[in-house]
Amino acid sequence: MSKGKHFILIRNPLDILPSFEKVVPPSFLELGLADLLCIYNELSERGKPPPVIDAAELQENPEAVLCGLCDDLGIPFQPAMLNWEAGPKPFDGLWAPWWYKTVHKSTGFDQARKYPQPFPFNHYDLLEQSLPLYNILRCRVKKRSSLLSSPLPLPDLPVPANEKLLAWVGDEILPRESAKVSVFDSVVQGGDSVWEGLRVYNGKIFKLEEHLDRMFDSAKALAFENVPTRDEIKEAIFRTLIRNGMFDNSHIRLSLTRGKKVTSGMSPAFNQYGCTLIVLAEWKPPVYDNTHGIVLVTATTRRNSPNNLDSKIHHNNLLNNILAKIEGNNAKADDAIMLDKDGYVSETNATNIFIVKKGRVSTPHADYCLPGITRATVMDLVVMEKLTLEERRISLSEVHTADEIWTTGTMGELSPVVKVDGRTIGNGEVGPVTKKLQAAYKKMTEQSGVPIPTYHET
Repeated sequence: MSKGKHFILIRNPLDILPSFEKVVPPSFLELGLADLLCIYNELSERGKPPPVIDAAELQENPEAVLCGLCDDLGIPFQPAMLNWEAGPKPFDGLWAPWWYKTVHKSTGFDQARKYPQPFPFNHYDLLEQSLPLYNILRCRVKKRSSLLSSPLPLPDLPVPANEKLLAWVGDEILPRESAKVSVFDSVVQGGDSVWEGLRVYNGKIFKLEEHLDRMFDSAKALAFENVPTRDEIKEAIFRTLIRNGMFDNSHIRLSLTRGKKVTSGMSPAFNQYGCTLIVLAEWKPPVYDNTHGIVLVTATTRRNSPNNLDSKIHHNNLLNNILAKIEGNNAKADDAIMLDKDGYVSETNATNIFIVKKGRVSTPHADYCLPGITRATVMDLVVMEKLTLEERRISLSEVHTADEIWTTGTMGELSPVVKVDGRTIGNGEVGPVTKKLQAAYKKMTEQSGVPIPTYHET
């Protein structure tokens, strides 16, 4: 090691493991990341820390990476480095027939794949072991940085498959226990964040564009700066879903925080790093019983007035809703209805609400409630089904005496309500209007949405 000039080439285990298993079952030792880290440390202790390059960046921009590497090594860059003759080389080594078949067919750097392969989750534990080592070396790549974090204990999960998932945080995909934001992030410091909930049906993201429109509106209302572009957010969503192999029956919690602060404090002037994007995709069926119906109670907690915090900003500061949800939990109900300052119905702690009386469908004005994407979709369906629709003030007694009630939200879709504050709604079963709109909503989810790239590729 004392002779010659050295550099280290690293590759993300998310990419190594899918490739490795095509040849032999991978193991921690054979991945070599521990050895690479030892070599880096040994050379660094000798006062000669080697330059580190990342395979993904080399493939994406080979000339720039090789030029930088040559500068670090003190050797001239030559354009011939970008191309070579096909076939084996005398210096390939003993294992070339197993590992270099694709390389032997090539004559230059192939164009980087736009989207990755789904990750083989049978190697999830190996990923968790190897990714921290990769991240340590990745920190040494010029113009790159990585915030490493330690695993957190997992609670009991409603869907066990979510114990092993991959989430997007900032600009990278991480295993569940490593997917964390900085303690200086605004969402930690003050709930300073906006979010959206999206659903995936049969390889398509339902109402993606509408949700992104609302996210950008919310970010603008809160004066966020350095917001990722629409295409950047889409790419993060697509990559996260593809890595997880989630193409159906999945829910995405998409969050955009004001970003990391340089020091603790309320002022947005401390936010100098740009926004933090989080894409959390989970296996999640509708969270309510949409077949037999749900039970609601009325909370004493009133919905925030636009004078205090406008509900049209889809913000992450949900304490107003959480306090109402606690009341619902204590009453053994599914959710809690929230009233406005004048005592009229606003929404539930998590969803919008509709009532039916004598064939007329009514929903509260969106003055105190979030104008939900699912709410708007169902309002359109009501009109398409040639039903009468009213957007108006609704009193609590009208809710108690309604013929039918349902709630709407991305998480739960269209959920029938069979009891409110101990009063049975209608005959206590899912009503005909509710069933008709549930069917229409299901049909719409089957026929529309933004396709996830590569899903239908073989």
